[in-house]
Amino acid sequence: MSQPAAVSATPRRVLLKLSGEALMGRRDYGLDTDTAARIAADIADVVAMGVQVCVVIGGGNIFRGVRGAAGGMDRAQADYMGMLATVMNALAMQSALEKRGVATRVQSAIPMASICEPYIRRRAERHMEKGRVVIFAAGTGNPFFTTDTAAALRAAEMNCDTLLKGTQVDGVYSADPRRVPDATRFERLTYLEVLSRDLGVMDAAAISLARENGLPIVVFNIHAPGAFAQVMRGEGRFTTIFEPQ
Repeated sequence: MSQPAAVSATPRRVLLKLSGEALMGRRDYGLDTDTAARIAADIADVVAMGVQVCVVIGGGNIFRGVRGAAGGMDRAQADYMGMLATVMNALAMQSALEKRGVATRVQSAIPMASICEPYIRRRAERHMEKGRVVIFAAGTGNPFFTTDTAAALRAAEMNCDTLLKGTQVDGVYSADPRRVPDATRFERLTYLEVLSRDLGVMDAAAISLARENGLPIVVFNIHAPGAFAQVMRGEGRFTTIFEPQ
């Protein structure tokens, strides 16, 4: 199985998906500003390579809708609260990026005119064409959809070459390698293999949406300094999910 062209050469436009937990650093809750600054530096390095970058960030470091629903909250209300948490993370990442000199815009699927732009596809594309990073907040704007699905949706809408998911480990494993030391690590997978093995790297809706749009997914360790730029050069350790030709 050969690498898809979209990840063997430097892509023109990519979407980076970050979990809210990625921003916690060593904290148990909330946002670690040093971690946000390091990730912002990694994004800045990729922008300097001439790659157009957009970002989707989860909100699990502040509030996770599924957990709220499990605790007895109405699921839709809990999901809306989770969407608000993603806006907070997006604003924090915007601040970290702009301190690095990277022009950044936040667009929210839930209109919040006082603090960010509403999501408008053509405006987002124009921002990226001008070299600005666009952070998409509030998921899809609808309950019952994860930010993984929002990432696949926005990547397809933005005509991205690749969707990159920054995780806690250096690729996709058969089980959590932090808990199962002998878990198998995969270099390459097809979309159907991810679904049939229930590997859980992204939810089924996100994987299916990526498959329908021929969007390669690259999974790497966001906590390894410089890993984002390395992956853009086809270096380092990562797992590629795609449909072989």
